[in-house]
Amino acid sequence: MTTTALITGASSGIGAVYADRLAARGYNLLLVARREDRLNSLAADLQQRYGIEARTMVADLSQPEGIQRVETVLQEDASIAVLVNNAGAAALSPFLSSTAQQHEAINTLNTTALMRLTLAVLPRFVENNRGTLINIASVVAFHARAGSAVYSATKAWVLNFTRGLQEEFADSNIRIQAVLPAATATEIWGHSGITLDALPEGSVMTTEDLVDAALAGLDLGEPVTIPPVENVQLWEEWEAARLALFSAARNGKPASRYTHR
Repeated sequence: MTTTALITGASSGIGAVYADRLAARGYNLLLVARREDRLNSLAADLQQRYGIEARTMVADLSQPEGIQRVETVLQEDASIAVLVNNAGAAALSPFLSSTAQQHEAINTLNTTALMRLTLAVLPRFVENNRGTLINIASVVAFHARAGSAVYSATKAWVLNFTRGLQEEFADSNIRIQAVLPAATATEIWGHSGITLDALPEGSVMTTEDLVDAALAGLDLGEPVTIPPVENVQLWEEWEAARLALFSAARNGKPASRYTHR
């Protein structure tokens, strides 16, 4: 049976490139996004170029009904062997400039939908002892700035959620990868409040380079892939510092700076 890759946020940007690259690898596709016209155009193009089957599903994953529709497909379609949780949104602006409802919509899309879709597909992955889960986080998972409180928090959540799953399923054949893009040329900037022109020259990666690097990282077995970082020792040092800090916190008593005053 030909396997299927379900990709969220597939109508443009990173999701559309994942669709192209996975179709080139022979996967059938189930493309999920809000914009039906773009989904249908992409599906028709990929079917014509690669001879695969590309289905579409219109769903708004910031809304409960949209999440539920995709959950049902993930639970019932036994051909789905890859889930790319790519759908996301950002509002890079002062925290007080958005309403609770706007913040909640971003949080739901970036975290709750990702968690629920993962929960919908993992039981079958476990039953088959195979499957691939790709969660798109961001380098802002470990760097929050003014104006990115909610977005950075959601991406830190995605990274920690993914790493927890990697620990939980380490002894299985399920592949689980977190991808951490830096600035990438996608439409998210047009909706975030910051334009690409405002970013330093040379700091923006193309979506094609981003996805190609991420898939190369997946093929290499990387649990965490940060496409633009050349010096992998930086990640290794970050990991060592993180583990040392965690270990130092496990001594059961207050630090002396809090008791000797």
